[in-house]
Amino acid sequence: MTIGAFSVSLAVKDLAASKEFYEKLGFEKFGGDESQNWLIMKNGEHIIGLFQGMFEKNMLTFNPGWDQSAQNVESFVDVRELQKKLKEQGIDTGEDIDSESGPGSFSIVDPDGNPILFDQHR
Repeated sequence: MTIGAFSVSLAVKDLAASKEFYEKLGFEKFGGDESQNWLIMKNGEHIIGLFQGMFEKNMLTFNPGWDQSAQNVESFVDVRELQKKLKEQGIDTGEDIDSESGPGSFSIVDPDGNPILFDQHR
């Protein structure tokens, strides 16, 4: 099952301090809006999201329809199809996505309580 670009979304306490720390590890700002308390940072193909006050826990994030540079890929499995396949396998995916196409998202939780977000932007 192809599930899209991968990143780790970190729930941070201080966006500026986290940005400075990850810059020391070679990450550079790739996207986001500091005035809205979130940044996407990249080091090669490695992506992290820094989110202050938006999430309770760190989570894995997959973006169907994107590559690791947030560029559209020609062929991908739509987030609604991913949700359907996971439900068929007995995984609780929460509420069904309410649109038939375009952007959509859902979350699951692994056996250890780690949240996993599937977030399609197109």
